Amino acid sequence: MEISITTLVNKDNPLEENFVPDNLSTLASFCSESDKQLIKEAKIQWEILCTNACKEGMNLKVVSAYRSFEYQQKLFDYYVKTRGLKYASKCSAKPGYSEHQTGLAIDVMGENGDYNLFQETKEFNWMNKHAYEYGFILRYPKDKEKITGYKYEPWHYRYVGKELAAYLFQNDLTMEEYFLKEPN
Repeated sequence: MEISITTLVNKDNPLEENFVPDNLSTLASFCSESDKQLIKEAKIQWEILCTNACKEGMNLKVVSAYRSFEYQQKLFDYYVKTRGLKYASKCSAKPGYSEHQTGLAIDVMGENGDYNLFQETKEFNWMNKHAYEYGFILRYPKDKEKITGYKYEPWHYRYVGKELAAYLFQNDLTMEEYFLKEPN
């Protein structure tokens, strides 16, 4: 099953429980922990991004990519059990509502080896300047929590294609602001 690279998946726009992208492809080991998958177009762009970032001394690794509905259920349940429903709802999507299920979302870490501290790395600064050039956006930016419904996640990037990524970056918009804006 395929979806558009610009499909909005959030708390109001779920995927079907049985959705699995048709064209998942395993990321190369130089830019990912083992067995992480993205749809082919996103995989190609991520590997190009990593190659170019490496030439500038960056060390980017994907720590999470495609997640099945079942995996997301276990993850969400874990957060509910350990931190409570309120916390879980701000940091983890319910199953079916996760961008990771699209095969278009990644969680990234840099030189410090801790994605929770990604914003403290030179790789984070590099991604802020260049990710859009490869079709990736910082999906849950700072000060946009009320718009996205999720806390700031400096490690979470979404592939949307170069054209939309450039537009969102240049206009400081989230996907929600772009797709759900009021008509003029």
